[in-house]
Amino acid sequence: MATLWFVPPVFVKSETNGVRHGCNNARAALEQLKRWTRRGPCWHKAWTLCLSALEGDPIDPHVIRKAFVAAAKEAEMYLSPE
Repeated sequence: MATLWFVPPVFVKSETNGVRHGCNNARAALEQLKRWTRRGPCWHKAWTLCLSALEGDPIDPHVIRKAFVAAAKEAEMYLSPE
């Protein structure tokens, strides 16, 4: 299975208060998506893209990153890179 790296990383809230988690590949994004309780349409799109990519479908990592950012914002998990 490919990891499918993307740059720059997407920063999201972690389970530990005040700690940021930087996701820079489809596998890490999928692991974060599993933890989120708010699962709207953007979450489902990001989940499907990450899973498909890890199963070998040729998906551009930038498309995965964009979908993950949208899902993080939708779930109120997104953090600014600064």
